[in-house]
Amino acid sequence: MRIHSLPAQLVNQIAAGEVVERPASVVKELLENCFDAGATQVSVEIEKGGASLIKIRDNGCGIEKEDLPLALSRHATSKIQSLQDLEQVETMGFRGEALPSISSVSRLSLISRVADSQCAWRVQADGSEEELDPQPGPHPLGTTIEVCDLFYNTPARRKFLKSDKTEFTHIETLFKRMALSRFDITFELKNNQRTVFDFKAAITEDEQAQRVAKIFGAAFLENAIGIDFEASGMRLHGWVGLPTFSRSQQDMQYFYVNGRLIKDRLVTHAIKQAYQDVLFSGRHPVYVLFLQLDPSYVDVNAHPQKLEVRFREGRTVHDFLFKALHRSLADVRPKSQEVETIDLPKVVDFTPLPAAERSERTPQSYQPRSAPTQSALPLNVDAQIDAYTKLVAPEPAFNIQEPAQKIVVELPKAELAPPLGYAIAHLHSVYILSETENGIILVDAHAAHERITYERFKQQYHQGTVPSQPLLLPIQVQVSSAEADLADDQQAFFMELGFELNRMGEETLIVRSSPVLLKGLDVESLIKDVLADIIEHGMSERVKEQSNEILATIACHGSVRANRHLTVPEMNTLLRDMEKTERSGQCNHGRPTWVEVTKKELDALFLRGQ
Repeated sequence: MRIHSLPAQLVNQIAAGEVVERPASVVKELLENCFDAGATQVSVEIEKGGASLIKIRDNGCGIEKEDLPLALSRHATSKIQSLQDLEQVETMGFRGEALPSISSVSRLSLISRVADSQCAWRVQADGSEEELDPQPGPHPLGTTIEVCDLFYNTPARRKFLKSDKTEFTHIETLFKRMALSRFDITFELKNNQRTVFDFKAAITEDEQAQRVAKIFGAAFLENAIGIDFEASGMRLHGWVGLPTFSRSQQDMQYFYVNGRLIKDRLVTHAIKQAYQDVLFSGRHPVYVLFLQLDPSYVDVNAHPQKLEVRFREGRTVHDFLFKALHRSLADVRPKSQEVETIDLPKVVDFTPLPAAERSERTPQSYQPRSAPTQSALPLNVDAQIDAYTKLVAPEPAFNIQEPAQKIVVELPKAELAPPLGYAIAHLHSVYILSETENGIILVDAHAAHERITYERFKQQYHQGTVPSQPLLLPIQVQVSSAEADLADDQQAFFMELGFELNRMGEETLIVRSSPVLLKGLDVESLIKDVLADIIEHGMSERVKEQSNEILATIACHGSVRANRHLTVPEMNTLLRDMEKTERSGQCNHGRPTWVEVTKKELDALFLRGQ
């Protein structure tokens, strides 16, 4: 066939294939036009999932009578005039393709009025007309667009639409995303003449938080932290969910660049990296984040639906996002509770052994008869027992002459309540029970200690200051010949981790020193696990990139195990260390390290006050 020009309607219908994927795509394009018109009120009405009717009204600046035909022409826009404008776009739209594309696959009616006009002017189109003749009509300041019978003239496209309910679900999701992009606008959404959402303009921070709560649910704000980070000419603000408040899907992830809703792989990767060692495997973070930067550093002309952007300095943006979120998540730790006094447990109940089994024991080493004898190996946490521990575990003076007598120890009051309170008991040799001013706290001792060890070891490793100590007796580790070869090649890496490792024979390694922080660990098992990690992640630079995972493995080995019974001083030392350790709310695998039950919740369990 000879080369020929395509009819205008067919050109628009081809363009519509990129811009108008489904009814939700139409809503997005028209809402963005409302934003660019300076609207403060937007109303959206949907019927039959948008296939029958999409009606959007705004109170923006309106369109001049003479410009109405141009509004439905391809590549006609008021938003850019030159390449320089395109390189620093500040409006939502700029291509001039949306309205002609939509009108080519539907029956479209547009009526608009500007401030100094005596009446509004209307045009109607279905893509087949060559000229448009505006007609007068009544309408307040602003614009209303009705899109009827979507894809009526492209039956093949219409067949791809899902049920009305499914299509409206897509519109509802898009509407919520758009409502979060502009807090200064009042939004209303109706479906089949029923009001679904009615968001008033949110100016103050509290009002904005209320809108977020209406969209994400109140539980999100209760489990989120506010972000406001500024550096290098960029600002990131919004809300991010705590690692424990995560989802199995990526359905609650809203990210905006200069007010534009986007999905970008660079952004997604930076956020994923920030949550790397605090999020449970297979879970996804929840966030509403707004990035503001110079428009000239963002290319918004990268996707037909403007869902993707390109950053001129992608590495800088990635590092900025990672740093802002990583630091914000690291700062999440128990808050201090400044109170005048706190009521500590007044009675410690020691039931003496029968006379035949009495022995000369100190109160601190006394264990109930049902508790097994525990190892005296110390926890690898702070060596000093701080003032809080001394308050809870004083040196009580009592005698155990009367077998049936209960021994009462009076404990003093503290002027400052630590955030995680004071240890009372070690339950099932796994969980620490602690009393706070607000209720009680349960701590998974292994998970908490694992995080503490990991953060310290990670800091030492990245600073190149992992302290090492020689072993009294070198340890032989039996491995495969391939693992022995690998250990030979990676001796420098093991030295950075605090291990002195030498090969002795075809399948034997000798460990002569290990990290001070991991005193008493199973060195043989640990070396094998580290070698397995190196094999899994590859060699050289890949190992360094995955160093955190290897450090997490080491920390897990070096942490207190379940069924290792802890003394009160040990438990309190662990609690104090948690309070000053970054990301102590989750272990290295993303599981929570502690939970709180408030006095109010305890009262509800026992129906008190009812």
